[in-house]
Amino acid sequence: MHGKVWLVGAGPGDPELLTLKAVKALAQADIVMIDDLVNPAVLEHSPQARVIPVGKRGGCRSTPQDFIHRLMLRYARQGKCVVRLKGGDPCIFGRGSEEADWLGEHGIQVEMVNGITAGLAGATQCGIPLTLRGVARGVTLVTAHTQDDSSLNWQALAQGGTTLVVYMGVAKLPEIRESLLAGGMRADMPVAMIENASLPQQRECRSTLAGMQQAAADFQLKSPAILVIGEVAAEQAQALLAVSA
Repeated sequence: MHGKVWLVGAGPGDPELLTLKAVKALAQADIVMIDDLVNPAVLEHSPQARVIPVGKRGGCRSTPQDFIHRLMLRYARQGKCVVRLKGGDPCIFGRGSEEADWLGEHGIQVEMVNGITAGLAGATQCGIPLTLRGVARGVTLVTAHTQDDSSLNWQALAQGGTTLVVYMGVAKLPEIRESLLAGGMRADMPVAMIENASLPQQRECRSTLAGMQQAAADFQLKSPAILVIGEVAAEQAQALLAVSA
């Protein structure tokens, strides 16, 4: 009898943001395959499991995706309960659907467990609402890092009228800045750059689109970080900050 694979979002880092369903999956796990950006503290919910690091970090040595696929398949075929533990949400730049499709094609039962994504958690911790009546009618999540190095339609993003949340953008700040300016976004558009979202060491740097590259250099911004670009990045909701404190 085949086992089961849970594709679990561990959230942005704060272990208290883990969902009850994620805790349930971890408590049942025989094998936990954990990404680099997952806070190891969440493993307290699976003391019985064997933990296998399968990290993927930009600019670092990464575990090949094909190896991850085959490792999940191997243990599932042994009848094990496998948790593939991912930072944030498995379906927001997390390859969750790719892994679910591949496992399904090989006859393995898969269950997806959502997690809170870093863009939402980081913004909230800084008092920034990603949508705000009369200010931002929506939010667009994009990644600056693509597998084939293709470019986004920055002009459409610049003119879309939504809050723009950019993942994996620290190494491409000059390109993001120039592309959005060329696409027609205002030079004084507020920007928030948030490092280590939701963790005790979270830091934020506020700037404008035109000044964000220099501001990031002065701030010594490092990955993992997200960028919030839009009018709401100028917000500093005291009520939200009081709750998070």
